[in-house]
Amino acid sequence: MDKLEQARILINEADKGIAELFCKRMNAARLVAEYKKERGLPILDEARENAVIAKNSALVEDEELRAYYVNFIKYTMELSRDFQHKLISGAKIAYSGIPGAFASLAAEKLFPDAEHIAYGDFEQAYNACVRGECDSVVLPIENSYAGEVGQVMDLIFSGTLYINGVMGLAVTQNLLGVPGSRLEDITEAISHPQALEQSAVYLREHGITPVSFSNTALAAKHVAELGKKNVAAIAGDEAAKIYGLEVLAHGINESNMNTTRFATLSRVENKRTGRPDDNFMLVFTVKHEAGALAEAINIIGKYGYNMRGLHSRPMRELMWQYYFYMEAEGDIRSANGDAMLAELATVCDKLKLVGSYAVR
Repeated sequence: MDKLEQARILINEADKGIAELFCKRMNAARLVAEYKKERGLPILDEARENAVIAKNSALVEDEELRAYYVNFIKYTMELSRDFQHKLISGAKIAYSGIPGAFASLAAEKLFPDAEHIAYGDFEQAYNACVRGECDSVVLPIENSYAGEVGQVMDLIFSGTLYINGVMGLAVTQNLLGVPGSRLEDITEAISHPQALEQSAVYLREHGITPVSFSNTALAAKHVAELGKKNVAAIAGDEAAKIYGLEVLAHGINESNMNTTRFATLSRVENKRTGRPDDNFMLVFTVKHEAGALAEAINIIGKYGYNMRGLHSRPMRELMWQYYFYMEAEGDIRSANGDAMLAELATVCDKLKLVGSYAVR
């Protein structure tokens, strides 16, 4: 037997083993896809993949082969992602608004292979996930210019869904008119109140009257149907494309750092562990007595968690009573986190871990 025949025998044996291990790995990827679908998680977890590459490449002692192995494992993980995309492509993702709304863009970016289902308002979209009509729901929780989205936070406080991911989406507001309209002809601009607020300086400088509407994309649709050359909408580029409008002025929002944070919520909690770069959110109420809130804040700080923000919201059912929601950095799924939650529970009337998540 010559060297070539020996090599082919070894390759055939290796290929047989690789085929068996490949099937084993892809079946594990199937379980990963099921887990991610239940929790509304993105398929690509770059930090996890980098850790796998670093750990596994160290197992290859031959330095010459190690670089080839890195490419091998990268390609294998790419195939795994493709497989997961195929498995998750039937997922249903709820959002509030219509095609072209910023929530629609966020849902498409987070879940490019899923079916995106529009609902009339935040509560309808949230409850669609609660009832199981959709696997996850994508909702805005905060805008860098206009602040919190109170109605969504109220749903999170009183509801049963968990936040499993948060993504920031840059928002650019444009003045959109029907074909043939000119900027100097515009006397009214309709849009969501937040978009109008973000564009207030531009509208005032150009003598344009703001008119409130329920949604930026719906405003674009309404202007297209209205067909008046003196009426414009304030919305994004995608809305202009969908509803056949022309961009009369681009980027009219006052702040160039205008970003909306969208949360992915699902019925099942993603109990991430060992991720110090994680974030988490708590909602809680404290006793109606002096120093109660300060005591709760001190407990959070005592365990080394850095608060990104603390906000209060009025409770609908109790006049002049408030609940608080707090977002912090760190691994809450740890012994340290368990101890903090246990101590915090002694000073809070209600305490709920809304979720731990990566921020994109």
